[in-house]
Amino acid sequence: QVQLVESGGGLVQAGGSLRLSCVASGSIFNINSMGWYRQAPGKQRELVATSTSGTANYADSVKGRFTISRDNSKNTLYLQMSSLKPEDTAVYYCHGILGVYNNGAREYTNYWGQGTQVTVSS
Repeated sequence: QVQLVESGGGLVQAGGSLRLSCVASGSIFNINSMGWYRQAPGKQRELVATSTSGTANYADSVKGRFTISRDNSKNTLYLQMSSLKPEDTAVYYCHGILGVYNNGAREYTNYWGQGTQVTVSS
């Protein structure tokens, strides 16, 4: 079974740093794209950063503070978050467009992790 599992969330003071990790596991033959999204209470889920074919894309609100990276040998995605602000408080979700084996066939499917809470105190 293919899954994405996040870790690294927690409570941090404003100005601090955290690093999130997301490990993709299962019958995966290729990773097309991976990214991080977040959802704050009462708000819609929003894009934070994506990594596709070595190209990173960031939301304006996190540019210069967050860095997305991938270790393809470990099927792992990272998000290094620095200079955190209270408005960064949210559940952070890992997303991937993964090439997987399904009953002997190859297909690309969207996957989401279960989310990890990041809380930034002022």
